[in-house]
Amino acid sequence: MDTESWSRQVLESPQLNPSAHTCPWDLSPPYRMVEELPDGLLFKDHDFSSDLLRQLNGLRQNRLLTDVSICAGTWEVPCHRSVLASSSPYFRAMFCSNFRERSEAKVQLKGIDPATLDQIISYVYTGEVPITAENVLPLMEAASMLQYPKLLEACSSYLQSQLTPSNCLGMIRLSEILSCETLKKKAREVALTCFPEVAASADLKELCALELRDYLGDDGLCGEEEKVFEALMVWIKHDLQARKRHVQELFKQVRLQYIHPAFFHHFIANDALLQSSPSCQTILEMAKRQMFATYGTTSAPDLQPPWHVPPRTSYQDFLIILGGRKDNQQTTRDVLLYNRQTNQWQNLAKLPTRLYKASAVTLHRSIYVLGGMAVGPGKNVPSHNVYIYSLKLNQWRLGQPMLVARYSHRSTAHKNFIFSIGGIGEGQEVMGSMERYNSIFNIWESMASMPVGVLHPAVAVKDQRLYLFGGEDIMQNPVRLIQVYHISRNTWFKMETRMIKNVCAPAVVLGEKIVIVGGSRSHLSLEKVTSDTSST
Repeated sequence: MDTESWSRQVLESPQLNPSAHTCPWDLSPPYRMVEELPDGLLFKDHDFSSDLLRQLNGLRQNRLLTDVSICAGTWEVPCHRSVLASSSPYFRAMFCSNFRERSEAKVQLKGIDPATLDQIISYVYTGEVPITAENVLPLMEAASMLQYPKLLEACSSYLQSQLTPSNCLGMIRLSEILSCETLKKKAREVALTCFPEVAASADLKELCALELRDYLGDDGLCGEEEKVFEALMVWIKHDLQARKRHVQELFKQVRLQYIHPAFFHHFIANDALLQSSPSCQTILEMAKRQMFATYGTTSAPDLQPPWHVPPRTSYQDFLIILGGRKDNQQTTRDVLLYNRQTNQWQNLAKLPTRLYKASAVTLHRSIYVLGGMAVGPGKNVPSHNVYIYSLKLNQWRLGQPMLVARYSHRSTAHKNFIFSIGGIGEGQEVMGSMERYNSIFNIWESMASMPVGVLHPAVAVKDQRLYLFGGEDIMQNPVRLIQVYHISRNTWFKMETRMIKNVCAPAVVLGEKIVIVGGSRSHLSLEKVTSDTSST
């Protein structure tokens, strides 16, 4: 019987006929039957490729069947053309096209040191290479030049793990040279997220005007606008004569509406360099009118758009609860912040003292808690104290005290001012007095008293008018009044209405509406309030 007949007989045996029996072979890894075929099975040896590469590397190391030497200066590494050509488009073009290297026994690579060349060739034959702080840069340059994208990304990942505010700008330059977008993107994220620290680095001074403008104008830049302005001035003064011509374009990137007015007044408004530019002068004049106009804003259409730039994405609004009473009716000092990302409340620094029926407003990134009745042994008297909280520092400090101690009052902020209105005084009488705090000069001053003293009204400011809706008298009877204060004239007038019957209700301005929520009624919406209050 010949071999062919014997093989046919064996294969047709029932023991080997897959249609007669389920395949009994258990091919454990690395040998696996991936799937059964109509006439047999598909066999895969998962180690074959790596074993083959290992054998080729052994041949290379023993200089067997090598047909080219890759050189870095006088250093030579014997290789196989076929392996190199299969490993990268760079070598494929070199050895498979009509270049002279195709037939040369030695090929010189410029710009690569011997140690890096050894590591690259080792990577080609083994798929492995150590990446350290010492070799990552030359290895990355070689991977970019020789077109090994996975090695380039591995080096990029290592550098991304080493990014800091002090080196991120340098990493961006490196990524641009090597055309590594992943490193560039991550380094830019660090530069924007940690901009105050980046601004203190020497690399910032070496940016060109276009690069700096790109950073200062980015919505994703994190940091206070005061830091943005300071970074701009440091950059210009580093080479004043050459760079002062860029001040106009760069200054436009500073979002002045989010700068504290006191900082603007002391460090920006009268800066000699800014005053030397007519365009900057125009911006400064607009900002002055917007920030310091006590009784209105400019209406010049050409000055309005730059002022209405949206805040940067790092700016956040927070929901914070201050004090109040717990279930046991005990006045608390707790301060809680709601974290939208985690859907949880977190504790902040406690109020300096327990306060009953104080008022609170926000102004220039700070929270002001005004007055209230100080609760505790030997206290229980109205307070004129003002406590100021910084979320950045998570600290409270004592501010300039009010002129009059009061609680059960209302307060609201407008421009650079805080108005404290009504309440109960030290004699337990309902007060109609109002005082105003000037945050620029840190002083309180008395203003015109309201027509009817009330407790717990809803308060809102719109179109240079301060509105008090409802409230209650000392006997807790609802007061059905709308009292309006004209800020520029320092005068009040009142309107009686049956619509108003709210106590302890907040009011907010939404577009052309003032909305009052809660109080003695579940919901009250004043559809529209015009500047002359002729319709509500």
